Amino acid sequence: MQARMRNPVNVLPDALQPIRTLLQATRQGGVAETTLELVHLRVSQINGCSACVDAGSKSAQKAGETTERLLAVSAWRESPHFDDAERAALAMAEAATRLADRGDAVTDDIWDAAADHYDEAQLAAIVLMIGVTNMFNRRNATTRQIAGSAW
Repeated sequence: MQARMRNPVNVLPDALQPIRTLLQATRQGGVAETTLELVHLRVSQINGCSACVDAGSKSAQKAGETTERLLAVSAWRESPHFDDAERAALAMAEAATRLADRGDAVTDDIWDAAADHYDEAQLAAIVLMIGVTNMFNRRNATTRQIAGSAW
């Protein structure tokens, strides 16, 4: 595979800092960094973004995530490796990423399960991580960014 173009943030460099600022803001909500990394990885898996799956796996490992858990993210419902709070975050990630799959994609049950484990600032961080990851995925998939390539 070959990239269709340079990474858009390299073409329009004024976009880079606001994106980084938004990504950094997700770290200010009080959610464990490993949970945010799992959310990023699951969203990227759903969207088929190889560049983000690659980068997300590496950053999750740097944050202390284990290989065993990273390999189980795609089957988080059946895996014994995740606690209820992580499962709620992953359910939210899936629902908010698959908005077109059904009406009311993020059901009250999904939201309430997440709200049982996370306060408002933490929910905001998770929602922003889902959103920024979807933006990364769409940018990278559209332009065919290569896994392992720099921003």
